Amino acid sequence: MEKKAPFMENISSFFIEIGALSRFAARFYRELFSPPFEFREFLKQSYQMGNKSLLLVGVTGLILGLVFTLQSRPTLLEFGAVSWMPSMISISIVREIGPMMIALICAGRIGSSIGAELGSMRVTEQIDAMEVSGTNPFKFLVVTRVMAATLMLPLLIIIGDLIALFGSAMVENIKGNVSFTLYFNEVFEALTYSDLLPATVKSFFFGFAIGLVGCFKGYYSSKGTEGVGKASNSAVVFTSMLLFIIDFVAVFVTDIIYG
Repeated sequence: MEKKAPFMENISSFFIEIGALSRFAARFYRELFSPPFEFREFLKQSYQMGNKSLLLVGVTGLILGLVFTLQSRPTLLEFGAVSWMPSMISISIVREIGPMMIALICAGRIGSSIGAELGSMRVTEQIDAMEVSGTNPFKFLVVTRVMAATLMLPLLIIIGDLIALFGSAMVENIKGNVSFTLYFNEVFEALTYSDLLPATVKSFFFGFAIGLVGCFKGYYSSKGTEGVGKASNSAVVFTSMLLFIIDFVAVFVTDIIYG
């Protein structure tokens, strides 16, 4: 039997992975609407994901606003268009840069954490023990984490966007002597529902992808400590690629609707 080329093997394994992930997502939806509902575990996971990611998101948002404004200001100043700074920065951050950057940061923070946690439970046979004892490990471990990631990521993105805009306002206040009141008046005047709504909707899909892939990689982790490391690493890589695909689809659909 002729051996497949490495490139074709990679393509084949990619589509096999997509098929397995689709079946995993279908099982998630079946379990989501069937009782019992693990509200306590869901609230616990929501608190942990939001609380432990808040500082990282805040620092990322602040640096994003500072750097983006410092890099953009000289060019706008050269063309005498520095008065457009608040509207340009706010639209860029809210529409695209903020959600994408924060989603990638959370993919590394939340996705790897879920993959390592569930992978460790699979390796130490805790998941098998839950199945034997009559508990539904998929509902308790997977459904709660995916829902928590889906609902918490939009909140983290909103907070990160606000901090990024605050960082941008700081630069304008220092460099251009623009007051915070004037800056944010320009920001809110520039932003419309067509900017806010698509960015908010796609942030739910970002959170769902992060939670689903992290749980998928950890839940079906191979045996041994090496499998846990692979589950954590592949969760971040696969999620990052999926985020770019979701973002492209969201931008394409938004352009059709509002274009």
